[in-house]
Amino acid sequence: MAELPKTWEDWVANFADWQDRVGYNREWLGDFDLSILFDWDRAGDVIEYGDYSGRVKWERALQVPHQNIRDALISMITVQGDTEFASVEQQRHLLASAPTDYDRYAAARIMAEEQRHGWQMAYLLMTYFGQQGRREAQKLLERNAQDGDRLLGAFNRPMPHWLDFFCYTMFVDRDGKFQLGMLSTSAFRPLAASMGPMLKEESFHLGTGSNGLRRIIKAGVIPLDMLQRYMNKWVATAHDLFGTDSSTSAHWAYVWGVKGRWDERKKLDADIEVDKDVLNEESRGHYHEEIAKEVEKLNGYLPDDCDVELFV
Repeated sequence: MAELPKTWEDWVANFADWQDRVGYNREWLGDFDLSILFDWDRAGDVIEYGDYSGRVKWERALQVPHQNIRDALISMITVQGDTEFASVEQQRHLLASAPTDYDRYAAARIMAEEQRHGWQMAYLLMTYFGQQGRREAQKLLERNAQDGDRLLGAFNRPMPHWLDFFCYTMFVDRDGKFQLGMLSTSAFRPLAASMGPMLKEESFHLGTGSNGLRRIIKAGVIPLDMLQRYMNKWVATAHDLFGTDSSTSAHWAYVWGVKGRWDERKKLDADIEVDKDVLNEESRGHYHEEIAKEVEKLNGYLPDDCDVELFV
């Protein structure tokens, strides 16, 4: 491990070294601002669910009542940051073979936003979690998808083709939307406040995937059975990202108030009772319903005489 960064400026310098190591040309960022963004209003002031419901949200790590809750927060933030930097490592090489100038722009923008999201998570670790946080923030820059040592297997998978990229942004980034949404009501207020800006940026990623697949279908060049295989590959990957069934980690994250359900606030307003034993299954089900609707929209672009449809 490189020398542990003591300040945010130290970490930013190490981040520049990471860009050089993975071959990311900083000119690709254009005028994009790698800044730290919070939406404090959306985060709310009061813990919304779990055993600490009704108490003021935690602004600092020392306010978190137990070490195991702090450890869970560090783990969640670390995993989220790890996926962001891994995505850049997976996708960077595609810029050299972009089908159109717009696709090159879209991919470069997505990679810029993924780096900003990684910055945001590293900032939380560096700012709020002491030496343990600084250590994890540095390790975000030392793991590498090309070496296969990112924390989640999905983010070590090669992405050799633009069809991979469009399926990835359509399906895996949509899982990211769900994960960010479930963290947006976290009892740790800096984490919750980080999610609003990230969710706004994530919407472009999903649109890029949808737009790319729609153009592919309309062009009619790639056989549908091949497209279906690519979709199957990344949909299965996205399903796995929701975690194991009957997850005790998801159970305790809800009890502690650090990670909620998808559409948690709507469910609370509707008095929809939580089943803490099937939280991952519930979220995966919502995700699958959404992608099924999106794929049905794509089927609308198939030729009238086509006798097969895409499915998930």
